[in-house]
Amino acid sequence: MINFLKPAPHKERMSAEKIDPTYKRLRLQVFSGIFLGYAGYYLTRKVFSLAMPDLVALGYSKAELGFALSGVSIAYGLSKFLMGNVSDRSNARRFLTLGLVLSSLTMIIMGVLPFGTGSIIAMFVLLLINGWFQGMGWPPCGRVMVHWFTIHERGTKMSIWNVAHNVGGGLIGPLAILGFELFADWHAKLYFPGLVALVVAVIAWLLIRDTPQSCGLPSIEEHTGDYPENYSKESEKELSAKEIFFTYVFKNKLLWSIAFANAFVYLVRYGVLDWAPTFLDEVKGFSIKESGWAYFAYEYAGIPGTLVCGWLSDKVFNGKRAPVSIIYMTLVLISVLFYWTSESLIANSIALICIGFLIYGPVMLIGVHALDLVPKKAAGTAAGLTGLFGYLGGAVFANIAMGFVVDAWGWDGGFIVLIGACIMAIILIAMGWRHEKNGHNGVH
Repeated sequence: MINFLKPAPHKERMSAEKIDPTYKRLRLQVFSGIFLGYAGYYLTRKVFSLAMPDLVALGYSKAELGFALSGVSIAYGLSKFLMGNVSDRSNARRFLTLGLVLSSLTMIIMGVLPFGTGSIIAMFVLLLINGWFQGMGWPPCGRVMVHWFTIHERGTKMSIWNVAHNVGGGLIGPLAILGFELFADWHAKLYFPGLVALVVAVIAWLLIRDTPQSCGLPSIEEHTGDYPENYSKESEKELSAKEIFFTYVFKNKLLWSIAFANAFVYLVRYGVLDWAPTFLDEVKGFSIKESGWAYFAYEYAGIPGTLVCGWLSDKVFNGKRAPVSIIYMTLVLISVLFYWTSESLIANSIALICIGFLIYGPVMLIGVHALDLVPKKAAGTAAGLTGLFGYLGGAVFANIAMGFVVDAWGWDGGFIVLIGACIMAIILIAMGWRHEKNGHNGVH
């Protein structure tokens, strides 16, 4: 590990009377840092989509641009897993900021330099690079979460933090418009959000701290007295890459179970989201405007749904993630059936809103569940494994294979795939519930 990224060293513990007020201040500060920092990642993740109409006008085909865009998802899934392991052995403050700066610079280069949008290969390579740097966002946030918040409050805190992707993603459109108006150049849709993300990176750097011990504080477990099962002082010791991979991740059957479940959850998420405009147009007769508002409602319904999901897992189910995820996915299954069979504009819109409200909860909770299943020093790798399956297994399948299924067997075939994915997700998450009934696994 290069010295710049090494975990921040522990400092001498401050006097007892300073600990509680300092903890309260820094918990709010670091949470604000990872919220704003992760929102900043979304300013540069999907911004290429807004420049695609301009590229179509220049003669590029949708198939070519779709190939270029796939670079982000391919690299992101791999990076979230592999760079998650690096993150577990790094200073979260430096790791998150570095990834955001590099992602921002990549999109600025794409927008400013002539070769950036000069060919499909160049666009694919740059988006592949951007996807890799994007994978450096989630893992350090997970590291901060497990060090600064106890296992019985992470569901609520993570649900609030998860809204950062809606906040960042929602700002892309206005920033692209503002950039175009300021510079009178469609390339500004690419580089202007990158410039804003650089500012966000500076703010994140100022706010985030690595661990409580690096600030002269006791561990969060010692401070609150909220110890998970099998906790010991060894939980605070940094682990090697080999220990993380082979002792706590690859041998963890329950982690593999929820990773496979995540692939099916993501298949439903993107199978509905990415194909909604086409399905509503071809089958339901929605206008472009009606489809656009339904698409918007799907995304933003996820905010209250995620918050409720996190609260339920902490307050009603006492820190258990699986039962809430099962309830949500069962309701998703019912909503998908409703979406498939409904005829009216209002009914279809309600169905989409219900799916949006429900699907983001399990997406978030599977990530939290992964953090719960391993020691805190392996949190990024564990969450990265679930992300790897989610993006390479679920998102890529939803983008590519769903198209082939619909072409071969029609939309009924596509919905049968989505229903099957809901059922498989429920079964795999239920396997994790059996474990949770016996207490959380591993040393935390």
